[in-house]
Amino acid sequence: IVLSGGDDRLWKTWGFPDGNILLTGEGHTDWLSGCCFRPSGTQLVTSSGDSTVRIWDLSRRGCILTLRGHSRAVRGCSWHSCGDFVASASMDSTSKIWDVNSERCRCTLRGHEESVNSIEFLPFSSTVLTSSADKTVSLWDVRTVSRL
Repeated sequence: IVLSGGDDRLWKTWGFPDGNILLTGEGHTDWLSGCCFRPSGTQLVTSSGDSTVRIWDLSRRGCILTLRGHSRAVRGCSWHSCGDFVASASMDSTSKIWDVNSERCRCTLRGHEESVNSIEFLPFSSTVLTSSADKTVSLWDVRTVSRL
């Protein structure tokens, strides 16, 4: 299964290698910039130009949680390997770590001078990697909310 999102505001899952659309999700009000499966494969996260991050349940075929807190478009998102946390990168120059269980922002990472364009958790760790339009890449310890 392949997951995609685009300017049409939709995410789609595709059967591989046939290329058949298996599921489609709608709900964002602007382009999708990122999408990622939860490690268990039962949910996915999407990021959008509408400044939100959304959690989708594949069995329910719908959005179960909308995370708000960025002031500009969200450029990327990723799941932590444990499945309890989602990271987001935004054009507002910040990144956020979201606790999916409590439905709240756990911390905000500040330090980039321009848009944060991507974010990834390092597997099985509390470290995230961000890249920014300010031409820097940073490693962060989300336990202490500090750059490494």
